[in-house]
Amino acid sequence: MSTDVRTIVESELPEWLQAVSTGFLDASVVTEADIVQRTKYTDLSRTQGAFDADTGRCVGTFRSFAQELTVPGGARVAASAVSNVTVSPTHRRRGLLSRMMRADLTAAKERGDVLSTLIAAEYPIYGRYGYGPATAISEWEIDVPRTGLDPRWAAPEGGARIDLVDAAEVRRVGPALHERLRATTHGAVNRTERWWDLATGAEEISVRPYKPTFHAVYRSAAGAVEGLVAYRADDHWADAKVPMNTVTVKDLIGVTVAAQRALWHYLCSIDWVMKVRTGYRAPDDLAPLLLPDPRAARVLTSADYLWVRLLDVAAALRARTYAVSGSLVLEVTDAAGPAGGRFRLDAEAGAGSARCAATAEPADLRLDVGLLGSLYLGDESAVRLAALGGIEELRPGAVALADALLRTGRRPWCPDVF
Repeated sequence: MSTDVRTIVESELPEWLQAVSTGFLDASVVTEADIVQRTKYTDLSRTQGAFDADTGRCVGTFRSFAQELTVPGGARVAASAVSNVTVSPTHRRRGLLSRMMRADLTAAKERGDVLSTLIAAEYPIYGRYGYGPATAISEWEIDVPRTGLDPRWAAPEGGARIDLVDAAEVRRVGPALHERLRATTHGAVNRTERWWDLATGAEEISVRPYKPTFHAVYRSAAGAVEGLVAYRADDHWADAKVPMNTVTVKDLIGVTVAAQRALWHYLCSIDWVMKVRTGYRAPDDLAPLLLPDPRAARVLTSADYLWVRLLDVAAALRARTYAVSGSLVLEVTDAAGPAGGRFRLDAEAGAGSARCAATAEPADLRLDVGLLGSLYLGDESAVRLAALGGIEELRPGAVALADALLRTGRRPWCPDVF
């Protein structure tokens, strides 16, 4: 049974969308409105389908799009973001994903993208293609009565204020606020105009219907917007007399500690609310420590999140900054793609960028490109990976130096799924 893998044309988009739904175990029928929207926003030149040669049916899907990723130090690198990856259950284990992935990575390299990103639904799949988990997330549930906060909380200190706002105001102030956040948050990615339209209900798709959401904005004493939270609340009562509601945070941006503290305290002060779910935050997020009793925040989820696959090792390592000075020669193996080779990294602490280029010098470390992707944003430990046998130390002390060079003081965070 043969299968044709190719970029799709516009007339094939409806069937392609239905195949995406099938792959994600959604039996609903794709609507005409969905087709119109996806036609408008989908780059067909970066959208692949696998088609059964006998039936002509679309049995595999793959899409990528342009993205910017913030790296340590605040630089933004060009990324190829991968999404909508499916293979129908009738056509698994036939190499369809490998063919689509190979074509996309080749095109991304030719475009000059520095790396590729994705959110992995299943852990075992993407290491085969050179991706490594580069950020993680945690979600907490805050038991409000245990926080130690004064339930009479009314307003932030120092003349700042929190205001409930409508979706139109979020659409107006949100993009600039997020730009400030991602300028200082390595692991964050850009949000498009359409992202904000979907988040505020200005646009809607059937697979992600908009649900009414509360929005609150934090303004400093000078009137500057420094924080934003979007949240929903359930309606749960015990014995019809005792409110036991839970607030679930959909998005919380705070570009100052004061804004973060005020927004978390605000959420914990809402009448009838007994629990606050934080949504996916960085594992070292400040939220628990902003409470008088951090034990009131219980971890619900802790998992890998954004995966990174380097395409241009030298450009990637030049783009980020380093906490210490040092030089390393890395031998990078890449069986599935274009990033293999030997590279000399010369980093200077505090400098705006580093020097990195291909070299013929003897290597200090040997590692797979996927492991380098895990190290790239500063979250993983080279010492830990070496202990597991993933990194081969060819010069004594090189693993410890790599750890000191690549690790970051704060953990990377990607607030968005794609």
